[in-house]
Amino acid sequence: MKDLKIGWIGLGIMGTPMASSLIKKGYDLTVYNRDPNKSLNLQSQGAAIANDPAALISAVDIVVVMVTNDQAIEDIFEGENGLLSTQTKDKTIVNMSTVSPEISIRMERRCVENGNHYIDAPVSGSVKQATDATLVIIAGGDKNTFDHIKPVLEAIGKLAIHVGEVGAGNRVKLIVNTFLAIQAQALSEAMSFANDLQIDKSELMTILNNGALGSPFIKIKGEAILEGNFKPAFSLNNIVKDLKLATDIGLKYPLGKTALQSYQSAANEYGEDDIISIFNSLKKGN
Repeated sequence: MKDLKIGWIGLGIMGTPMASSLIKKGYDLTVYNRDPNKSLNLQSQGAAIANDPAALISAVDIVVVMVTNDQAIEDIFEGENGLLSTQTKDKTIVNMSTVSPEISIRMERRCVENGNHYIDAPVSGSVKQATDATLVIIAGGDKNTFDHIKPVLEAIGKLAIHVGEVGAGNRVKLIVNTFLAIQAQALSEAMSFANDLQIDKSELMTILNNGALGSPFIKIKGEAILEGNFKPAFSLNNIVKDLKLATDIGLKYPLGKTALQSYQSAANEYGEDDIISIFNSLKKGN
């Protein structure tokens, strides 16, 4: 499998460590990023650099895409010198971005028309899991195609699971991120309530982390609140985007709908900060 050449598009805070994992596992990697300066880190690790998506797909067997939103996917696939602008065959495109199921269905149709394959495979996890190659990868698409690329996915994460047809991976990821949003809101409210009652927040976190409610997410984000560290691993703007996508596909339940309203309000001031900066918004009474 490692004789296959891998292309990577999107070198943000998640994409860079994920791509780096493939190099560490011995894969031949070519990268493209809209800002070429972000490719230099991977180049220093041995990756080649492509000038555009069309050049990249022509040089590799599998293309992995990890970008922010539907518009970025349209640009990468259908823009000038995009993935679909050049004649290729039997390439596999793996879209690991958190985007709408609709755009995955549309891009899969276009890929098949060109004689290629498409899998949507968003990830559950944040920067630490991306760095440690312990992400959970949630894939939708043709099962044979998934089985073919599974070793590549397992070089990035601890679990790669096939959940159904094209778009199913995106749907499951939006469920996961809705739950994530509710948890971050709940933790922030608990910490804010502790402030109100003049309870030591560090003591509260010790209790939560050692009880049935403890989890890696609660521990990491609780520490971020205690340290005042709101550097984005996953921004408020991104959770607002994802909750809107979840609403578009039918989210109708009270906690999810309330979370969207809360995060939208917080993003007006703290949009570029981490999701847990919802705590700062609550502290200000927003």
